[in-house]
Amino acid sequence: MAKAKRIFSLLLRLLALGATLSAAIVMVTSHEKAKFFAVSFEAKYSNTPAFKYFVIANVIGGVYSFLVLFLPPKSMLWRLVVALDVIFTMLLTSSISAALAIAYVGKKGNSQAGWLPICGQVPKYCNHVSVALAVGFIGVVIYMLLLLYSIHTALNPLLV
Repeated sequence: MAKAKRIFSLLLRLLALGATLSAAIVMVTSHEKAKFFAVSFEAKYSNTPAFKYFVIANVIGGVYSFLVLFLPPKSMLWRLVVALDVIFTMLLTSSISAALAIAYVGKKGNSQAGWLPICGQVPKYCNHVSVALAVGFIGVVIYMLLLLYSIHTALNPLLV
């Protein structure tokens, strides 16, 4: 039974690794050039601090998932993993929230602030960002499952 739980944990961590790094890669590759009233501009993720934060948080989450894969199952460091799972779940949740807020403004604009929506001019960029955010959200859900599993395992050490 302990081996099955270890395999489940490794599978979740591999899924988290894949989701976080995929989200970061898709966001980094999002860019498009457009012309609007004879003004040429380029939309790319690095123009927005929230998107940069999203990429950095997902890369950090992916590296963390990768490193935990090599942690021995009988190590006392698993107690620390529970705390780190909480921290990384919160980091990824805050990054997806910030990126979603900016993506919403990019899609709908903000008439009170005078910000126009840009998705009409750069639809490929907006679709790319939407895919990155969807995959990032999947990563957050996986991290929440990992967090619940880690808490369950730490509170009941006889299961591992």
